Amino acid sequence: MQNQKKCYQNVWILSGTADGPILAERLIKLDYVVFISVVSYKAGNVYPLNSKLHIFTGILNNKEEIKDFILKHQINFIVDATHPFAINISKNLMSACCDISLPIFRYERVYQYKSNVEIISNFEGMTHETLKNKNILLAIGSRALSEVAKFYSDLGANIYARILATPYGISKGFSSSIKHSRLAILNPNNVIGNNLEFYLCKYWSIDYILCRDSGGYSQIIWDEICLKRNIKLFLLQRPRISTKSLVFSQYDDLIQKITKYK
Repeated sequence: MQNQKKCYQNVWILSGTADGPILAERLIKLDYVVFISVVSYKAGNVYPLNSKLHIFTGILNNKEEIKDFILKHQINFIVDATHPFAINISKNLMSACCDISLPIFRYERVYQYKSNVEIISNFEGMTHETLKNKNILLAIGSRALSEVAKFYSDLGANIYARILATPYGISKGFSSSIKHSRLAILNPNNVIGNNLEFYLCKYWSIDYILCRDSGGYSQIIWDEICLKRNIKLFLLQRPRISTKSLVFSQYDDLIQKITKYK
């Protein structure tokens, strides 16, 4: 990949720990220089050391910070592989790329469900079920945890939650109305099988699980558990934002488009 100024091109990937390392490794092998943006130092540790890989940690607050990064590092392509519910960063990325006429590629995971799954449009979408005295496990992140827990608790349900082992997640979990004995502090992993989440659902006799439709390995684990234990899985529908980016659900298709882009 050559142009008049340099014999390589720079790709900026914004991603979590699942898709980013795979995309980065494949692009580096094709002689691209890869810039990675992650939100925490821990997330950056999953990437290998490589002279063509540059990791930046922290939150990009607005469109202007994104444009400054693009211009400073002479970015040629952007890959938005952020969480489907991280709509602010995606909107800012698209707006910045539109301003400076830079191509942006969106990667979205696609997953075929195996268990009894129902997609709901908002966090209150389970109300058609008989909820009184039912055990509901919330795996929805921390931001709306307190509000959602109170909503279903007021309907007579018994609320449990999986919260991530981060200072923010723990703080939000313990400040919610959920009993502390019904909080599980654990980070999901990508191992499918007899994991801790499975035994939590068994121990707590969970009837329903509510999580977000992210397509990630956390959702895959909940789906596997629901299939094995005959639990109904409710998935919060992904937010839809208008996009001018090219959207891909396969790594090979995305990378091929970048290599052939003119």
